[in-house]
Amino acid sequence: MAPTALIAGVTGIVGNNLASQLLSNGWQVHGLARHPSADIKGVNFITADLLDPIALRTAVAELKPTHVFITTWLRQPTEKENIRVNSAMVRNLLEAISSAGTLRQVALVTGLKHYLGPFEAYGKGTLPATPFREEQPRLDLDNFYYAQEDEVFAAAQRHNFNWSIHRPHTIIGYALGNAMNMGVTLAAYATICRETGRPFLFPGSAAQWNSLTDMTDARLLARHLEWASTSPAGRNQAFNVVNGDVFRWSWMWPRLAGWFGITPAPWSGKVTPLEQQLADAAPIWKRIAEKHNLVEPDLSVLVSPWHTDADLGRPIEVVTDMSKSRKLGFLDYQPTDDSFFDLFTTVRQRRIIP
Repeated sequence: MAPTALIAGVTGIVGNNLASQLLSNGWQVHGLARHPSADIKGVNFITADLLDPIALRTAVAELKPTHVFITTWLRQPTEKENIRVNSAMVRNLLEAISSAGTLRQVALVTGLKHYLGPFEAYGKGTLPATPFREEQPRLDLDNFYYAQEDEVFAAAQRHNFNWSIHRPHTIIGYALGNAMNMGVTLAAYATICRETGRPFLFPGSAAQWNSLTDMTDARLLARHLEWASTSPAGRNQAFNVVNGDVFRWSWMWPRLAGWFGITPAPWSGKVTPLEQQLADAAPIWKRIAEKHNLVEPDLSVLVSPWHTDADLGRPIEVVTDMSKSRKLGFLDYQPTDDSFFDLFTTVRQRRIIP
């Protein structure tokens, strides 16, 4: 009998790509979201709010999933609120679904803020040495990722299921309306530069321009989630998940510019945030969308400059070790420049960019 997945956050970058991966391998897939989309054929969409435990229990009452994948979160103004809201979402979902008695494994997607700290203290204080490794201890800081993990661990003890934790770096993949989407943000930014003649400026820090870094393709992450959820080696383990290559933005930035047929501006040596560069860009994008008959004229639906600025503005090297997954049998590799190029091709084919 085919395994049955429930993906919380199915419309996001991770959930969207995970659904496609599982469906291609014969899984039955239920997708939970506050605002479901018919974008993924084959998914049984469920409308539910993870913060409404009563309605949530009703929405999933007939489901009997073998695997639950938690790929969603809600950004709040403070870390205290992030902890309260996002831990409640995990707790409510696992309590609602565990009563079916069919659950074998829960996978939770978090990220490198596990090592770098929450938004309020991001990249500050005493951080672990790079490359980040799974055995490094938690920071002595409040962090909603830790609270989410603790909810999974507690529910696993109560309901006797296995778990896996997945910590990707910045994710490259197709989704719209996502709170953290560097790839589509950079695609829109490069398009605006090409259409208006504005300089294509690297917006980040000297550390990011010059230091080694890595990223995570959403398709590779989806394969990693499936592997850890079906392999005995993935049970009750936390994993870093990155593409496997390393690069410097001083090398990557001209490659991205070349895909769009533009010349990158020389790096100025100072931070020029995208939030600042795109502050006046909404009407510009609307005109571009009208000119090229694009499907989304609202720039705010496509871009998340605050998140791209946070990643590219970091004052420290950020690079991740994948040895644990390799030793346990996950050997997939993905060149990061190809991840960007594949995404740009997809958004062009879907008329998101011209």
